[in-house]
Amino acid sequence: TFVDMKMKQNSTQILKQFNELLMQKTCHPSVDDLKNFLAAHFEPAGSEFEEWEPSDWHASPKFLEKIDDRGLKKWAEQLHELWKHLGRKMKEDVYKNSNLYSIIPVPNPVIVPGGRFREFYYWDSYWIVRGLLYSEMYDTVKGMLNNFVSIVDRYGLIPNGGRIYYMMRSQPPLFIPMVDSYLEFTNDTEFLEKNIKSLEKEFLFWMKNRTIVVSKDGRNYTLCQYHDHTSGPRPESYREDVESAQFINKAEDKDRFYSELKSAAESGLDFSSRWFINDQGTNQGNLTDLKIKLIVPVDLNAIIYWNAKLLSKFFKILNRPKEAEVYEKISDKWLEAVDEILWHPEVGAWLDYDLLNKKKRDYVYPSNLSPLWTNCYPADKKNDYTDKVIKYIVKRKVLENLGGVPASLEHTGEQWDYPNAWPPHQYIIIMGLENANTTETKGLAFELAERWVQSGQILMGK
Repeated sequence: TFVDMKMKQNSTQILKQFNELLMQKTCHPSVDDLKNFLAAHFEPAGSEFEEWEPSDWHASPKFLEKIDDRGLKKWAEQLHELWKHLGRKMKEDVYKNSNLYSIIPVPNPVIVPGGRFREFYYWDSYWIVRGLLYSEMYDTVKGMLNNFVSIVDRYGLIPNGGRIYYMMRSQPPLFIPMVDSYLEFTNDTEFLEKNIKSLEKEFLFWMKNRTIVVSKDGRNYTLCQYHDHTSGPRPESYREDVESAQFINKAEDKDRFYSELKSAAESGLDFSSRWFINDQGTNQGNLTDLKIKLIVPVDLNAIIYWNAKLLSKFFKILNRPKEAEVYEKISDKWLEAVDEILWHPEVGAWLDYDLLNKKKRDYVYPSNLSPLWTNCYPADKKNDYTDKVIKYIVKRKVLENLGGVPASLEHTGEQWDYPNAWPPHQYIIIMGLENANTTETKGLAFELAERWVQSGQILMGK
């Protein structure tokens, strides 16, 4: 898309010439006119990068030695090989003429998701980092973490992705868990000590900009939600957003709709029935029913709890007990709020909360189990919660799809709905069941992991 192309002149000059083109064509330039204009004023997308292969890649990381099955080992080797093809390094010109690019300059090369995605994406980076650590590519991980530090220090948040047009929205806050993973593998406490203020700054963005108060039984609880405050379509999906809004008449309603689209993109789930609230208060509908800004999401708040818990842990490592206590209290407060507002013992799961209709959203989504992943539930009630969750999984047939746990049970045509199954959701459920640490939950985790790996092998073999 043209928003990823380097400008050949500054934006003022290009805009002036575009306005001249509109005047010449009486505001109706042809497709060829626009193509010629783009070719004349922009370089091809991807011109900001040069070839780069991670120097810390090596052919035989230890995790491969633990795989006995010949077919599975070959598949794992193919996956490991992909790191060499997903690296991106910015050209020197990006740093010298950053005003001509939409890419956010960062000091170190990155590993990207691949396909049409040429830049980093926030929550994808968590799983990329986990994979790189198992591949023993610690320098690459440290470079990526330092990139995030650089971005947080400059802008006060980690944006949705590595482009300036993502700057007003974020994604699920997994930077602090990335650092925890890096410490788990390297014990690089020097990195932690140097950058702890940046970790706090990232956490503070969510505390200052994404909190909401929910009342229950005369008490107020603070939780987080996804909420982009800007107007206008998403720059990276401008045409699609304008087309989606074509039947909305009022300008203020259009802007409200565009804000919902961007807020949904901040969740990482763009798009899903999970964010629909129709006139009857259910999750049936289409994109015009997006009301994510009126929903309190389970997974986001489970992650926020985890962030606070990890910051407390980090300050203990750094022998700073006062700060550790501050974040321990925040995590306690968050756990209480999640438990009171989002946990439903009669259902056996955590459910998103509908602020508009003041009710739980009792629909099956993988996020309903996400507190198991981050341990966001009372430790002294673990057995009770685990028993209820297992009954919920069986009753709602959560694990019965052969291709993995679907993003929902709703047939909407959206990519984060049935029948699609996504790696982050599988990971969250698998690790949550594993963390519960009972014979039954660990067995379910293994079963799901095995099924998902088999699906991956089949797809890569095609």
